[in-house]
Amino acid sequence: MVFERLRSVTLFALYQAALLTGILMLPLAMVARRVGLPFLPVHRAIARLGDAYERSREFAESPAE
Repeated sequence: MVFERLRSVTLFALYQAALLTGILMLPLAMVARRVGLPFLPVHRAIARLGDAYERSREFAESPAE
């Protein structure tokens, strides 16, 4: 139970950090797109971390058998 909670909190922190990184990198991504350079797909990391966090919360909230 403790490890599930720790995993959930860690995933939430990583998810928040990925969101912040995406927001902070937005101006750089806009400039890169304007000059025709590809940029890092931060949205994939955000989506994966969000999904992993949701799965961990569902697992942590399910009744213990």
